[in-house]
Amino acid sequence: MTREWRNRLLGLSLAAAIFAADQWLKGFVTGPLGLTRVGDHLDLLPFFDFTLTHNYGVSLGMFEASSPEMRWGLVGLTGLIATVVLVWLLRERKLGEILPLGLILGGALGNIVDRYSFGYVIDFADLHFGEFRPFLIFNVADAAISIGVVIILARALFMREKPPAPQGTDHSQQGDQQADPSAETSDA
Repeated sequence: MTREWRNRLLGLSLAAAIFAADQWLKGFVTGPLGLTRVGDHLDLLPFFDFTLTHNYGVSLGMFEASSPEMRWGLVGLTGLIATVVLVWLLRERKLGEILPLGLILGGALGNIVDRYSFGYVIDFADLHFGEFRPFLIFNVADAAISIGVVIILARALFMREKPPAPQGTDHSQQGDQQADPSAETSDA
């Protein structure tokens, strides 16, 4: 197996792990922990609680699906986006490019399953500092998608690939010749 395919399998494995963790934790929160109604709340830490909400829209609750047609439209649209991310992941070669796509793919699949099964996405993670909430209530899938997107954007903005050396120039040999005075020739 080539390094590129090993990297792709790692990305797909990360996507599967994110999907599994997301679905398991949603089931745990709404099952054994007993958060079954919107607004049900469980204090965990002074700055982090579980508070059940249902997100009928997409990111930040935008484009709320208020009809069955809109629900299935969102399922289709997010399915199409997940397909594009999968194809992108399978075309990449570098692990640094593949892993963020795996985060996004796993998160997208977790939220697609919710929307397909329930018509909404189950959100429960409530990060707060007193009354200040830097984020809306979210889930593992949302966090994975957000982290993956931030990594991709950061890599695009700050990590430039070095341009290839001009054809016919081998810098390693030039450095060796300069360092070794016996390699120099004299016309005298």
